[in-house]
Amino acid sequence: MDSAPWLTIVGFGEDGLNGLSDASRDALAAADLVFGAARHLALLPNLQCEAREWPVPFAEGLEALLRARGRRVVMLASGDPFWFGAGSSVTRHLDRSAWRALPAPSTFGLAAAALGWPLEQITCLGLHASPLARLRPHLAPGARLVVLLRDGAAVADLAAYLDALGFGPSQMHVLEALGGPRARQRCVTAGEYALDDVRHPVAVGLEVAGAGAALPLVPGRAEAFFDHDGQITKAPIRAMTLAALAPVAGARLWDIGLGSGAISIEWLLAHPSCSATGFEADPARAARAARNAAQLGAERLQIVTARAPDGLEGQPMPNAVFIGGGLSEALLARLWQILPQGVRVVANAVTLEAEALLAGWQARHGGSLMRLEIAQALPLGTKRGWKAAYPIVQWQGQR
Repeated sequence: MDSAPWLTIVGFGEDGLNGLSDASRDALAAADLVFGAARHLALLPNLQCEAREWPVPFAEGLEALLRARGRRVVMLASGDPFWFGAGSSVTRHLDRSAWRALPAPSTFGLAAAALGWPLEQITCLGLHASPLARLRPHLAPGARLVVLLRDGAAVADLAAYLDALGFGPSQMHVLEALGGPRARQRCVTAGEYALDDVRHPVAVGLEVAGAGAALPLVPGRAEAFFDHDGQITKAPIRAMTLAALAPVAGARLWDIGLGSGAISIEWLLAHPSCSATGFEADPARAARAARNAAQLGAERLQIVTARAPDGLEGQPMPNAVFIGGGLSEALLARLWQILPQGVRVVANAVTLEAEALLAGWQARHGGSLMRLEIAQALPLGTKRGWKAAYPIVQWQGQR
């Protein structure tokens, strides 16, 4: 029985056949069926097999592709199919033995070559179908990014977004149809952007400049970055809480008593593979947290509008749990029933009653108990004095 893959994913560039490897040419010559975008198929006028244009929305093409199982099929994808490309959208539906991939130079590589930028030192993002706010954590004066965008209108939207945040002086290198005969490169500033003839496919090399507020790289970001109604963990306490939660790549957080969403957002900003589920009983606060997450590029925040322990059932299990609101004996007992061994739990208490609860829980279940006190220097008559915030009692434990 022939065990050769029935699907070959061929990375394809604007230079058409001229840029293909021998292996990619052989795959096309042997194909019974070729799927591809209209602009890719137009660069293959002499195909000897059936060709089908990939439809919109993308999912419809996926269904048609999977129905072709058993034939020798080639799927054309831009550049490197597995770097913000379509490759993984297809292969997650297939056994590993069913496919092979033959990548071409990525648009990021072509952009770096065009600009003379060291690729390992710049941020690369694919924003074809993602919000521009995903850029927010990366915007700081002196930063360089290469961003793939949907079309020319999206480039104009990007310029307006940068200008609105105070990064209007940023240089935008608009790179069209890289690697092919239609390639074009122009440079404008975001605040003076006026191009109206940008063609797909397009990438933008960004050199960030301006007086916009950059998001710090460490937790404990200023409260001014978050819309809130007063229910927000103060920046120094938040920094210590994130240190206690200890996010690592790929980890999931349960944030109980979401409030403004600041803890979850800072967890998500720790690494792009982190995820978080927030539980908030107040619909207005839940909506506010969602807006904060979207504006700060942490749109992966999932929100459950419920008062824990209601709403916990059926959620993906976390690696860490933060309890910032709704602390009770019943909540802790329920967490101990459903959490797997090894999950880190951090709870902050302000009231005497909550403090007593954590003291008793620590006596029974171990972990560490800390009292965090912060005071700020403020005017006191003609001089200055210390004004203390409410102390926080923090318990760190493990299921």
